[in-house]
Amino acid sequence: MPRKTVVIFGALNILWMVFAASQAFKIEIFPESKILAQIGDSISLTCSTTGCDSPSFSWRTQIDSPLNGKVINEGTKSTLTLEPVGFAHEHSYLCTATCGHDKQERGIQVDLYSFPEDPEISFSGLLEVGKPVTVTCLVRDVYPFDRLEMHLLKGDHLMKNQEFVEDMDVKALETKSLEVTFTPTNEDIGKTLVCGAKLHIDEIDFKLKEKETTKTLQVYISPRNTVISVNPSKRLQEGGSVTMTCSSEGLPAPQILWSKKLDNGNLQLLSENATLTLIAMRMEDSGIYVCEGVNLAGRDRTQVELIVQAFPSDPKIEMSGLLVEGNPVNVSCKVPDVYPFDRLEIELLKGESIMKKKNFLEDVDNKSLETKNLEMTFIPTTEDTGKVLVCQAKLHIDEMEFEPKQRQSTQTLYVNIAPRDTTISVSPSSILEEGSSVNMTCSSDGLPAPKILWRRQLNNGELQFLSENTTLTLISTKIEDSGIYVCEGINQAGKSRKEVELTIQVAPKDIQLRAIPSESVKEGDTVIISCTCGNVPQTWIILKKKAETGDTVLKSTGGEYTIHKAQLEDAGVYECESKNQVGLQLRSLTLDVKGRENNKDYFSPELLVLYCASSLIIPAIGMIIYFARRANMKGSYSLVEAQKSKV
Repeated sequence: MPRKTVVIFGALNILWMVFAASQAFKIEIFPESKILAQIGDSISLTCSTTGCDSPSFSWRTQIDSPLNGKVINEGTKSTLTLEPVGFAHEHSYLCTATCGHDKQERGIQVDLYSFPEDPEISFSGLLEVGKPVTVTCLVRDVYPFDRLEMHLLKGDHLMKNQEFVEDMDVKALETKSLEVTFTPTNEDIGKTLVCGAKLHIDEIDFKLKEKETTKTLQVYISPRNTVISVNPSKRLQEGGSVTMTCSSEGLPAPQILWSKKLDNGNLQLLSENATLTLIAMRMEDSGIYVCEGVNLAGRDRTQVELIVQAFPSDPKIEMSGLLVEGNPVNVSCKVPDVYPFDRLEIELLKGESIMKKKNFLEDVDNKSLETKNLEMTFIPTTEDTGKVLVCQAKLHIDEMEFEPKQRQSTQTLYVNIAPRDTTISVSPSSILEEGSSVNMTCSSDGLPAPKILWRRQLNNGELQFLSENTTLTLISTKIEDSGIYVCEGINQAGKSRKEVELTIQVAPKDIQLRAIPSESVKEGDTVIISCTCGNVPQTWIILKKKAETGDTVLKSTGGEYTIHKAQLEDAGVYECESKNQVGLQLRSLTLDVKGRENNKDYFSPELLVLYCASSLIIPAIGMIIYFARRANMKGSYSLVEAQKSKV
């Protein structure tokens, strides 16, 4: 073999020996020396050899704890799988590889951490403007927490930063939190809240060791300034309509709820619209209506009271009777079908002067129509005539605009004056001569002007109607027209009466002059001279005895003159004079007185009987005539009562 070839071959052999030495038995482990695993994950530790075709492997912990893993050997590679990784796996693991008599060992440290989730942001309540709230930034299941740092940002403002450097007594997953209390403002609306957490472990990839959560602040404004507008008014007439609109401020915009408060205090939901319309309202619709603005932050309530009232007609003025001057009268002002009457005021005015006012302040126990009344008594005077009596009713409800809240009735006063100062004027006189005429005129003061009625009083006291004219005229009067005439002034306020006596006179007539029992008597007899006049009132009768030396007026009674025991000198002419204002009439008779005879036959029994009989009969007849005539007429200086005339 050539020397050059031998040299080259030798060099190659040396190189092979060097390579064979470099391919001696070796052990390697992956990952090298240390691995950081997140609790709960799965990790694999791989041990491999070189320089041995069929090595054998074994795994153990440095403190001979259980492996708590699965080993798979495949040729020159052995894999220890830990799944899931827990605190029992935080050891230093040793892999031993044996090839023949050669043994090699490698170790690897398994360190753990837990940072599985992003931080959580929570609030102690809704974020309401003006109300403090606590925000919590929370990191769950963190390990090791002594390497944890957390911060809380609101927008660009760092609210808080905290490092958890306390000692760990035991290995455990812990939840750590960062809390900040703040008061939201309107400026916070829409800002971003950032909760950041970082584990200060260099071996962890940046994305794994730092996490953050962001949340846009949803700031709420609790409903407020809730207002109700009512159109046309909170005071309504029965049958009317009303529209109520409710608005409320808040964030988010509050939902509007309409309810009516029931008698038991509960609320009856009516509508979820901002506008509530009620039509054809009745009194039962009166009550308290509640509007609520509601959102997640709270609710705000306001209410309005609707009063459906009845004030449908004007007041009524009533009086207890006619207005008569000086007579008290009761006047009332009635307001029918009114509600609510506790807001009612009634005034009674005369002209511009308030006579009486009343407010009805009683409690309204139930919803019902009532009639209210104002009464008073006053005494009318003549100055009140023409004045206006005003009954005015008011409902003191300021909101009432579309319907009248004031009604009134008026009545012009007319004060009556009862008839008075009734007078009668008679022309020419109340004493007349028969056949003449007379005018009797009656007047009476009063308001309205009294009506005149003429009547005549009959013998039984009743009044006989004659005329309605002011003047009563009698023509061609007769004695029967004499009597009492009555004039009455009458109006609706009363009556007034006046009387006048009318006397119709005639000249004396039908005079009768008699001697009773006879015009011829005997001496010693009794004789009556009687004078009567016909049916003529107020006639004077004078009895005289005529003589040549002069007439002698006899003292007569009722037109009679009595002569007791007539003497011869009583004989003569007797005269009766009957007179009144109209005229006179005379009558006369001659009385004969005979002397008595003294012979024996004068007192014979027969003659004595006859004489006695005649002396009894004749006076009796005379007395009968006397009393009959006396019933018709009395004379001798006395007025004779005449029979009343009839018209």
